Amino acid sequence: MTTVDHDRAWALALGAVAPAQLPDNVLIEVGLVDAFATIPTALGDVFVAWNGRGVSAADLAGDAAAFARAHEARTGRRAVPGTLPVRLERAIRRRLEGDRRAPVPLDLRGHTEFEQSVWMKALEIPRGQVRPYGWIAAEIGRPKAVRAVGTALGHNPVPLIVPCHRVVRTDGMIGQYSLGGPQNKRTILAAEGLDPDAMEAQAHRGERYVGSATTHIVCFPTCHTGRRMLAHNRRPFRSLADAQAAGFRPCKVCRPAALAA
Repeated sequence: MTTVDHDRAWALALGAVAPAQLPDNVLIEVGLVDAFATIPTALGDVFVAWNGRGVSAADLAGDAAAFARAHEARTGRRAVPGTLPVRLERAIRRRLEGDRRAPVPLDLRGHTEFEQSVWMKALEIPRGQVRPYGWIAAEIGRPKAVRAVGTALGHNPVPLIVPCHRVVRTDGMIGQYSLGGPQNKRTILAAEGLDPDAMEAQAHRGERYVGSATTHIVCFPTCHTGRRMLAHNRRPFRSLADAQAAGFRPCKVCRPAALAA
């Protein structure tokens, strides 16, 4: 039995015997009920659900009753209105501001190990940068699973907290986004300092990588190293093979070599 299966069985077993008279705050603490509240983001208010195990959901704020129904249908747990614990709220805000080390525990019960590996790799992408689906597939040791990576990102239950918006299509185009569609994805990326129109213009020109004529290092275009290059030193490339043939070596920070391999 996998860890995911064990957690699912544990949760179902506990849920079956949870005394009805227990107060919600106790059930929330042990992970049998979730609380939810709103938090402001670049997309407006977002519902965040959590329990004693961690954050379990994030979605655009709208009808609270509809969110609770959808959450219960997805997780099997009731969701009740609550107030975010101060420490958790601060950690989420830090995460949204780009602090990847902010301690935001996650409750990902019911999701596969593959999905969770995809989401954990997305967490490594810095604010204001993007990586292609194929990079994640390669980094988790599943280079042929590009389509499956896209599907897993589309099922991310905690978007923004796990920044699936920082993953783009392999051809460099922005791509879809589960939290309200491509326009919302562009809004978030712009709020993080990127220019989605310029990114897609680069993609149309076939510029997948950019190298520095001074350091002879080649990066993904949004890598902080690549973005600091002076215009007259920038050398665009269609492939890492082209860059290497021209004498450039892959950046060790954004690791384009993983995708090429």
